[in-house]
Amino acid sequence: MQAGHPWVFRDALGPRGIAEETGAIVDLLSGNREFVARGFVDREHAIAIRILTRNPHEDVAPGRGVIAQRFARAVALRKMLFGAAPPEAGRLFTGESEGLPGVTVDRYGEFIVVQWLSAGALPWRDELYGSIETELSPAAIYEQRRLRPLGGSAPPEPAVRASGEEAPVELVVSDRGCRFGVDVTAPLGVGLFPDMRLGWTAVAARAPGRRMLNLFSYTGAFSVHAAKAGAAEVVAIDLAAKAHARARRNYELSGLDPAKLEAITGDVVKSLDRFADRGRRFDLVVCDPPTFSQGPAGQFQVTRDLARLAAGCALVLDSGGLLVLATNSTKVSAADVDKALGEGGAAAGADLRIVERVGLPPDYPVAPGFPEGNYLKVVVAARA
Repeated sequence: MQAGHPWVFRDALGPRGIAEETGAIVDLLSGNREFVARGFVDREHAIAIRILTRNPHEDVAPGRGVIAQRFARAVALRKMLFGAAPPEAGRLFTGESEGLPGVTVDRYGEFIVVQWLSAGALPWRDELYGSIETELSPAAIYEQRRLRPLGGSAPPEPAVRASGEEAPVELVVSDRGCRFGVDVTAPLGVGLFPDMRLGWTAVAARAPGRRMLNLFSYTGAFSVHAAKAGAAEVVAIDLAAKAHARARRNYELSGLDPAKLEAITGDVVKSLDRFADRGRRFDLVVCDPPTFSQGPAGQFQVTRDLARLAAGCALVLDSGGLLVLATNSTKVSAADVDKALGEGGAAAGADLRIVERVGLPPDYPVAPGFPEGNYLKVVVAARA
């Protein structure tokens, strides 16, 4: 906690529990009654208290301007990092590491999407939105409330417009010459994960002339970047036919021929088995699995099955080819990814060597004392 971790889990409080209401500000004291931190309560979440300050003299109550100042500092940081050319799709405020835990603020063109992950942060809503308007003058602010109850998971709801003009059904954003359609109102994500920008760049740099296989391809960000960079062939596998439809649309938006995308609707594990049996090989395999999924081949859990998946990838990777293995699971460490590559390569009889690692882009800052914030691991491995 003193190193900067923003969470206090309910289990860590022992028998005392939480008597205060959600959103209430409480002080945390050490055993000798010395001040440790000040945060807000969330009675309905496993994270019972999220830290707002470690300064006993700082008044962080809603409306006092502290959160507005913190958002302004976050915007200033991005201006320093990117100058006059910020990403069209990216993060403006990472609440856990920048001062209001349980909140993220993302930009998609002229539209802002605020994600609320804790009901305890909602008392600062008006102050945060006022600062967003002052600093950015966006076309609109949309908010997504993903307030997970303690007893389970609530069904996702569409984002709602908090202020400004109505967003188009398809909002087009660009990344290094590639264009993507996003929907800022969608309940399960806008259709693009900008935190993977460095991964897209790493793949695009190695795609020219290569046959690429994109697993768990979603709306095709890796596919588009590879094709735009000159990949000889792109094959995408995903369980959702709708995801492939959006990938083809992203091809069109990027000036590519969607007919050249070989899109397979099906289970990744079974597809890898078929490719291996038929001797179909690739020079570049990208594998960015979900944390959890259920498909025809059974249940997939990244914490349990990453090595098995790496083995399947290695079996269809040609000698001299590259395997890009990624995960955004906070429960899988960088060492776990390395181990999965080692075990998977050994099971497939493939000699793999890690040649590059990338993670979050600079608009996703992480407090040094908050290892969970450094969630994204992308490893590039070459097969001898």
